[in-house]
Amino acid sequence: MDAAWLEPIRAYCERTGSGFWGEPLNAVSNGAFLIAAAAAALRERRGPMRDPAARALSALVLIVGIGSFLFHTLALRWAMLADVIPIALFIYAYFLLAMRRFLGLGPAGALGATLAFAAFGAGLAPLLDAATGLSSADLSNGSIDYLPAVLALVGVTGALLIPPQGCALGPARREAGRRLLAIAGLFLASLACRTLDRALCAGWPTGTHFLWHALNAGVLYGLIETARRFRERAGGPIG
Repeated sequence: MDAAWLEPIRAYCERTGSGFWGEPLNAVSNGAFLIAAAAAALRERRGPMRDPAARALSALVLIVGIGSFLFHTLALRWAMLADVIPIALFIYAYFLLAMRRFLGLGPAGALGATLAFAAFGAGLAPLLDAATGLSSADLSNGSIDYLPAVLALVGVTGALLIPPQGCALGPARREAGRRLLAIAGLFLASLACRTLDRALCAGWPTGTHFLWHALNAGVLYGLIETARRFRERAGGPIG
């Protein structure tokens, strides 16, 4: 393995050394993802109809927890990929599902929208950096990477809560929209904890990144459960 992949990374306030348990709260708090994955899988199993998409997303949340645990214990560059790749896969998989299930796009339209969203996500930070001459990653402690997910969540919520002209807002859409609105609020709170981690080091040595894990696990569970309930209330397989 290239030596660069074994380079130590001290990315968060809690880590002050190179030991395996150098970030105890950040490491242990990943258990919240395992709980969220188990709870989402259990709800799917006990539901009146099987939902393969909810099952697959639950498995992804499990992988998110494992990958994040590896990063916050080993703190090596390769372990960072084990952390960020599963998160990215969940974001794009859920976006694709939202296009199909919530917005009713066909397979080609949903895939095209997802590819456009991925391109937007990849280009947003460089565009902001070029426009401001500043590093958006440094200013946001890396949280800029999640801004496209925030915007997508708000956009889908608006599409669900604002019916097309001349159409009534169905109960399944109304419930899903309200749930996503609450989840968006929780996501913003979790993102604030991630962003402020380094800035609060002086007064809060443990940092706040562990709260990002705990709250974001709730976000992921809520997203899966909202999609599952929407399918159930709509009365058929959507996406």
